[in-house]
Amino acid sequence: MAPLKAGDSFPGDISFQYIPWTEDKGDVTSCGIPIKYDASKEWADKKVVLFSVPGAFTPTCSVNHLPGYITNLPQLKEKGVQIVAVVASNDAFVMSAWGKANQVTGDDILFLSDPDAKFSESIGWASGGRTGRYAIIIDHGKVTYADIETKKGAVEVSGADAVLAHL
Repeated sequence: MAPLKAGDSFPGDISFQYIPWTEDKGDVTSCGIPIKYDASKEWADKKVVLFSVPGAFTPTCSVNHLPGYITNLPQLKEKGVQIVAVVASNDAFVMSAWGKANQVTGDDILFLSDPDAKFSESIGWASGGRTGRYAIIIDHGKVTYADIETKKGAVEVSGADAVLAHL
């Protein structure tokens, strides 16, 4: 599959691994049980922002990428975004811990695992088994924005500000 672009339909068979946040497992050292998250089904009738990072707990991802989405979550919601999700090739336990370490509770932002970067690889936006740094806006099954960073360590086209400008 070629990289996704505006006007494309979001693929119909995409699933990730996910550990839902629960208050009783809200501590960063608590583990939940990973479940399958059927993104194609869950997002078919919603406005979604999906952003991808090469790795949870890494400097650019933790300092420059994720915080912009946490800070701008109210503005994203004001623009009609119903789901904000971050994906990386880290396993579901690491993604869950990363969300907790950043005090993201409930389903404010979904922390999804793309094991072996299968989804990212399918759209040509992975390298060496790791997800690339990109952002995709999906509106009721249609991609309205999709772009990937081409400069190492940059958060320009995939950051919350760029996404907000395209909503």
